[in-house]
Amino acid sequence: MALKILGDRVMIKVDEAAQTEGGVLLPETAQEKPQRGKVVAVGEGRRLDSGEIVAPDVAEGDTVIFAKYGGTEITEDGEDYKILETSQIYAKIV
Repeated sequence: MALKILGDRVMIKVDEAAQTEGGVLLPETAQEKPQRGKVVAVGEGRRLDSGEIVAPDVAEGDTVIFAKYGGTEITEDGEDYKILETSQIYAKIV
C-alpha cells in the first residue's frame, strides 16, 4: 500500500453487508451504511501540547465499530477504505 496514515487517524476496510438474513440481495441504494470494519493501517497517534505522542487504542488487524457517517472514503488499489480519526471509533470487537 502506498499510503502512510498520519497523526491520530486509522484506515479501515469496511465490511460489506450485501445480503439480508434471508439471503435477499439488496441494491446499494437500499442498504444501510456499514459501521464495522478491520483496521488496516494506523497513524502514530495524537500529539499533546507538550509534544508527547499518545498512541491509538487500536492496532492493525483489529475489528472495530465506528461512526456511521464519519471519516473520508477512499479507493486504493481497487479496494474501498475509510480513514477516520480515532475518536470516531466506538469499540473493538474482541
